[in-house]
Amino acid sequence: MIRSMTGFGSVAETVEGEHFGVEIRSLNGKHFKCHLRLPDELLGLEPKLEPIISNQLSRGTVTVTVRYEDRSERAASTINKPALQRYMDDLSSISESVVDPASLLHLPGVLISDEVEERRDRCLGKLEELVSRACDAVTSMRVEEGRGIDSDLDRHVKSIESSLSVIEERAPEVNSLYSDRLKHRMQSMLGEIGADIREEDVLREIAIFAEKSDISEEIDRLKGHLVRCRELVGGDGSEPVGRTLDFLSQEMLREANTMGSKCLDAQVGRHVVDIKVSVDRIKEQVQNVE
Repeated sequence: MIRSMTGFGSVAETVEGEHFGVEIRSLNGKHFKCHLRLPDELLGLEPKLEPIISNQLSRGTVTVTVRYEDRSERAASTINKPALQRYMDDLSSISESVVDPASLLHLPGVLISDEVEERRDRCLGKLEELVSRACDAVTSMRVEEGRGIDSDLDRHVKSIESSLSVIEERAPEVNSLYSDRLKHRMQSMLGEIGADIREEDVLREIAIFAEKSDISEEIDRLKGHLVRCRELVGGDGSEPVGRTLDFLSQEMLREANTMGSKCLDAQVGRHVVDIKVSVDRIKEQVQNVE
Protein backbone atom coordinates (compact mmCIF):
# COMPACT_ATOMS: atom_id res chain seq x y z
CA MET A 1 0.00 0.00 0.00
CA ILE A 2 1.43 3.35 -1.03
CA ARG A 3 1.34 6.36 1.29
CA SER A 4 0.66 10.00 0.58
CA MET A 5 3.08 12.69 1.75
CA THR A 6 0.22 14.81 3.09
CA GLY A 7 -0.81 14.22 6.68
CA PHE A 8 -1.63 15.73 10.04
CA GLY A 9 -1.26 14.50 13.59
CA SER A 10 -1.84 16.13 16.97
CA VAL A 11 -1.50 14.84 20.52
CA ALA A 12 -1.60 16.53 23.91
CA GLU A 13 -1.12 15.39 27.48
CA THR A 14 -0.72 16.87 30.95
CA VAL A 15 1.71 15.19 33.33
CA GLU A 16 2.06 16.39 36.94
CA GLY A 17 0.96 19.88 36.04
CA GLU A 18 3.09 20.18 32.90
CA HIS A 19 1.07 20.44 29.68
CA PHE A 20 2.58 19.17 26.42
CA GLY A 21 1.18 19.49 22.92
CA VAL A 22 2.69 18.21 19.67
CA GLU A 23 1.30 19.03 16.24
CA ILE A 24 2.80 17.66 13.00
CA ARG A 25 1.89 18.76 9.48
CA SER A 26 3.33 17.00 6.44
CA LEU A 27 3.27 18.29 2.86
CA ASN A 28 4.74 17.27 -0.49
CA GLY A 29 8.50 17.49 -0.82
CA LYS A 30 11.16 16.00 -3.03
CA HIS A 31 13.27 15.06 0.01
CA PHE A 32 12.78 14.91 3.76
CA LYS A 33 12.86 18.34 5.38
CA CYS A 34 11.93 18.90 9.00
CA HIS A 35 11.05 22.23 10.65
CA LEU A 36 10.96 21.73 14.41
CA ARG A 37 9.52 24.56 16.50
CA LEU A 38 10.17 24.35 20.23
CA PRO A 39 9.20 26.77 23.01
CA ASP A 40 12.00 28.73 24.63
CA GLU A 41 11.93 26.49 27.71
CA LEU A 42 12.79 23.42 25.62
CA LEU A 43 15.24 24.81 23.09
CA GLY A 44 18.17 22.46 22.56
CA LEU A 45 16.15 19.25 22.32
CA GLU A 46 16.08 19.32 18.50
CA PRO A 47 18.89 16.73 18.06
CA LYS A 48 16.97 14.30 20.28
CA LEU A 49 13.60 14.67 18.55
CA GLU A 50 14.50 14.98 14.85
CA PRO A 51 15.74 11.34 14.49
CA ILE A 52 12.37 10.08 15.78
CA ILE A 53 10.58 12.08 13.07
CA SER A 54 12.95 11.13 10.24
CA ASN A 55 12.71 7.43 11.15
CA GLN A 56 8.92 7.42 10.84
CA LEU A 57 8.39 9.99 8.06
CA SER A 58 10.98 9.39 5.38
CA ARG A 59 9.91 11.96 2.78
CA GLY A 60 8.09 15.28 2.59
CA THR A 61 8.23 18.72 4.20
CA VAL A 62 7.36 18.17 7.86
CA THR A 63 6.55 20.95 10.31
CA VAL A 64 6.55 19.99 14.00
CA THR A 65 5.20 22.45 16.58
CA VAL A 66 5.72 21.68 20.28
CA ARG A 67 3.77 23.57 22.94
CA TYR A 68 4.68 23.53 26.63
CA GLU A 69 3.14 25.09 29.70
CA ASP A 70 4.19 24.43 33.26
CA ARG A 71 1.15 24.56 35.56
CA SER A 72 2.80 22.81 38.48
CA GLU A 73 4.42 24.19 41.63
CA ARG A 74 7.73 24.15 39.80
CA ALA A 75 6.48 27.02 37.63
CA ALA A 76 6.78 29.37 40.63
CA SER A 77 10.14 31.08 40.78
CA THR A 78 12.11 31.40 44.01
CA ILE A 79 12.86 34.88 45.30
CA ASN A 80 16.56 35.54 45.77
CA LYS A 81 16.23 37.37 49.09
CA PRO A 82 19.84 38.61 49.35
CA ALA A 83 19.65 40.08 45.85
CA LEU A 84 16.27 41.71 46.55
CA GLN A 85 17.52 43.17 49.87
CA ARG A 86 20.58 44.65 48.18
CA TYR A 87 18.42 46.33 45.52
CA MET A 88 16.22 47.76 48.29
CA ASP A 89 19.20 49.01 50.30
CA ASP A 90 20.78 50.66 47.24
CA LEU A 91 17.52 52.36 46.27
CA SER A 92 16.86 53.48 49.87
CA SER A 93 20.27 55.15 50.00
CA ILE A 94 19.46 57.36 47.01
CA SER A 95 15.76 57.95 47.67
CA GLU A 96 13.80 58.82 50.79
CA SER A 97 10.60 57.23 49.49
CA VAL A 98 9.61 53.71 50.49
CA VAL A 99 10.60 51.11 47.91
CA ASP A 100 7.92 48.59 46.93
CA PRO A 101 9.61 45.14 46.81
CA ALA A 102 7.08 43.92 44.21
CA SER A 103 8.36 46.51 41.74
CA LEU A 104 11.85 45.01 42.00
CA LEU A 105 10.90 41.45 41.04
CA HIS A 106 11.78 41.97 37.37
CA LEU A 107 15.32 43.07 38.08
CA PRO A 108 18.09 40.62 37.13
CA GLY A 109 18.76 37.91 39.68
CA VAL A 110 15.72 38.57 41.90
CA LEU A 111 13.67 35.60 40.64
CA ILE A 112 15.31 32.20 40.26
CA SER A 113 13.56 29.49 38.22
CA ASP A 114 14.48 25.83 38.00
CA GLU A 115 17.51 25.00 35.91
CA VAL A 116 17.00 24.80 32.15
CA GLU A 117 18.91 21.53 31.87
CA GLU A 118 16.82 19.97 34.61
CA ARG A 119 13.61 20.89 32.81
CA ARG A 120 14.84 19.57 29.49
CA ASP A 121 15.89 16.26 31.00
CA ARG A 122 12.56 15.95 32.79
CA CYS A 123 10.50 16.68 29.68
CA LEU A 124 12.54 14.77 27.08
CA GLY A 125 11.05 11.31 27.68
CA LYS A 126 7.45 12.54 27.47
CA LEU A 127 8.21 14.62 24.37
CA GLU A 128 9.79 11.64 22.62
CA GLU A 129 6.67 9.60 23.31
CA LEU A 130 4.29 12.33 22.11
CA VAL A 131 6.30 13.04 18.95
CA SER A 132 6.25 9.34 18.10
CA ARG A 133 2.48 9.18 18.65
CA ALA A 134 1.93 12.26 16.50
CA CYS A 135 4.04 10.67 13.74
CA ASP A 136 1.84 7.57 13.99
CA ALA A 137 -1.22 9.76 13.47
CA VAL A 138 0.40 11.39 10.43
CA THR A 139 1.27 7.98 9.01
CA SER A 140 -2.31 6.78 9.47
CA MET A 141 -3.59 9.77 7.54
CA ARG A 142 -0.95 9.24 4.86
CA VAL A 143 -2.05 5.62 4.45
CA GLU A 144 -5.70 6.66 4.20
CA GLU A 145 -4.93 9.23 1.50
CA GLY A 146 -2.68 6.67 -0.18
CA ARG A 147 -5.71 4.44 -0.74
CA GLY A 148 -7.31 7.15 -2.84
CA ILE A 149 -4.11 7.62 -4.85
CA ASP A 150 -3.83 3.84 -5.23
CA SER A 151 -7.31 3.66 -6.72
CA ASP A 152 -6.61 6.50 -9.14
CA LEU A 153 -3.28 5.02 -10.25
CA ASP A 154 -4.93 1.65 -10.84
CA ARG A 155 -7.53 3.30 -13.06
CA HIS A 156 -4.86 5.01 -15.18
CA VAL A 157 -2.75 1.85 -15.43
CA LYS A 158 -5.79 -0.08 -16.67
CA SER A 159 -6.43 2.64 -19.26
CA ILE A 160 -2.84 2.35 -20.51
CA GLU A 161 -3.10 -1.44 -20.67
CA SER A 162 -6.31 -1.17 -22.67
CA SER A 163 -4.81 1.26 -25.19
CA LEU A 164 -1.62 -0.76 -25.40
CA SER A 165 -3.62 -3.90 -26.19
CA VAL A 166 -5.27 -2.14 -29.13
CA ILE A 167 -1.91 -0.84 -30.38
CA GLU A 168 -0.35 -4.30 -30.13
CA GLU A 169 -3.21 -5.77 -32.15
CA ARG A 170 -3.13 -2.97 -34.69
CA ALA A 171 0.66 -2.80 -35.26
CA PRO A 172 0.97 -5.87 -37.59
CA GLU A 173 -1.82 -4.48 -39.80
CA VAL A 174 0.08 -1.26 -40.37
CA ASN A 175 2.66 -2.97 -42.61
CA SER A 176 -0.07 -4.65 -44.63
CA LEU A 177 -1.91 -1.37 -45.13
CA TYR A 178 1.32 0.37 -46.09
CA SER A 179 2.05 -2.42 -48.60
CA ASP A 180 -1.32 -1.95 -50.27
CA ARG A 181 -0.94 1.82 -50.42
CA LEU A 182 2.60 1.51 -51.77
CA LYS A 183 1.59 -0.89 -54.54
CA HIS A 184 -1.33 1.31 -55.54
CA ARG A 185 0.88 4.39 -55.60
CA MET A 186 3.62 2.69 -57.62
CA GLN A 187 1.12 1.23 -60.09
CA SER A 188 -0.36 4.67 -60.60
CA MET A 189 3.00 6.32 -61.11
CA LEU A 190 4.58 3.62 -63.27
CA GLY A 191 1.39 3.12 -65.28
CA GLU A 192 1.72 6.64 -66.59
CA ILE A 193 5.03 5.77 -68.22
CA GLY A 194 4.08 2.22 -69.21
CA ALA A 195 6.47 0.49 -66.80
CA ASP A 196 5.78 -2.60 -64.68
CA ILE A 197 6.15 -2.93 -60.90
CA ARG A 198 9.02 -5.11 -59.78
CA GLU A 199 8.06 -7.17 -56.75
CA GLU A 200 11.55 -6.95 -55.25
CA ASP A 201 11.30 -3.14 -55.20
CA VAL A 202 8.00 -3.32 -53.34
CA LEU A 203 9.39 -5.84 -50.85
CA ARG A 204 12.46 -3.71 -50.22
CA GLU A 205 10.38 -0.61 -49.49
CA ILE A 206 8.08 -2.57 -47.22
CA ALA A 207 11.05 -4.00 -45.34
CA ILE A 208 12.52 -0.55 -44.80
CA PHE A 209 9.17 0.79 -43.60
CA ALA A 210 8.64 -2.21 -41.30
CA GLU A 211 12.03 -1.71 -39.69
CA LYS A 212 11.45 2.00 -39.11
CA SER A 213 7.93 1.57 -37.77
CA ASP A 214 8.52 -1.52 -35.60
CA ILE A 215 7.32 -0.71 -32.07
CA SER A 216 7.39 -4.21 -30.61
CA GLU A 217 10.31 -3.36 -28.29
CA GLU A 218 8.55 -0.23 -27.02
CA ILE A 219 5.38 -2.23 -26.38
CA ASP A 220 7.32 -4.86 -24.41
CA ARG A 221 9.16 -2.24 -22.36
CA LEU A 222 5.96 -0.36 -21.59
CA LYS A 223 4.34 -3.63 -20.49
CA GLY A 224 7.27 -4.24 -18.18
CA HIS A 225 6.96 -0.74 -16.71
CA LEU A 226 3.27 -1.34 -16.02
CA VAL A 227 4.05 -4.61 -14.24
CA ARG A 228 6.66 -2.84 -12.11
CA CYS A 229 4.22 -0.02 -11.38
CA ARG A 230 1.65 -2.49 -10.07
CA GLU A 231 4.32 -4.17 -7.91
CA LEU A 232 5.29 -0.85 -6.31
CA VAL A 233 1.72 0.29 -5.76
CA GLY A 234 0.71 -3.08 -4.32
CA GLY A 235 3.67 -3.33 -1.93
CA ASP A 236 3.42 -3.46 1.85
CA GLY A 237 4.24 0.25 2.23
CA SER A 238 7.33 -0.40 4.35
CA GLU A 239 9.57 1.45 1.88
CA PRO A 240 8.94 4.80 0.13
CA VAL A 241 8.22 4.31 -3.59
CA GLY A 242 7.38 7.85 -4.74
CA ARG A 243 10.71 8.57 -6.44
CA THR A 244 10.74 5.19 -8.17
CA LEU A 245 7.20 5.72 -9.46
CA ASP A 246 8.16 9.19 -10.67
CA PHE A 247 11.12 7.79 -12.61
CA LEU A 248 8.95 4.94 -13.93
CA SER A 249 6.32 7.36 -15.24
CA GLN A 250 9.04 9.26 -17.10
CA GLU A 251 10.16 6.03 -18.75
CA MET A 252 6.57 5.16 -19.69
CA LEU A 253 6.16 8.56 -21.32
CA ARG A 254 9.42 8.04 -23.20
CA GLU A 255 8.17 4.73 -24.65
CA ALA A 256 4.83 6.29 -25.63
CA ASN A 257 6.57 9.16 -27.40
CA THR A 258 8.79 6.73 -29.30
CA MET A 259 5.79 4.67 -30.39
CA GLY A 260 4.03 7.79 -31.62
CA SER A 261 7.02 8.95 -33.65
CA LYS A 262 7.81 5.53 -35.17
CA CYS A 263 4.34 4.28 -36.07
CA LEU A 264 2.60 6.91 -38.20
CA ASP A 265 -0.81 5.25 -38.15
CA ALA A 266 -3.84 7.35 -37.24
CA GLN A 267 -5.47 4.70 -35.05
CA VAL A 268 -2.23 3.89 -33.24
CA GLY A 269 -1.62 7.62 -32.83
CA ARG A 270 -4.97 8.15 -31.10
CA HIS A 271 -4.25 5.42 -28.57
CA VAL A 272 -0.72 6.72 -28.04
CA VAL A 273 -2.24 10.09 -27.12
CA ASP A 274 -4.57 8.32 -24.66
CA ILE A 275 -1.56 6.57 -23.10
CA LYS A 276 0.33 9.86 -22.76
CA VAL A 277 -2.66 11.50 -21.07
CA SER A 278 -2.88 8.63 -18.56
CA VAL A 279 0.88 8.75 -17.92
CA ASP A 280 0.63 12.49 -17.26
CA ARG A 281 -2.08 11.80 -14.68
CA ILE A 282 0.18 9.21 -13.07
CA LYS A 283 3.06 11.71 -12.97
CA GLU A 284 0.80 14.21 -11.20
CA GLN A 285 -0.35 11.69 -8.63
CA VAL A 286 3.06 10.24 -7.76
CA GLN A 287 4.29 13.72 -6.82
CA ASN A 288 2.29 13.18 -3.63
CA VAL A 289 3.49 9.62 -2.98
CA GLU A 290 6.01 9.09 -0.18
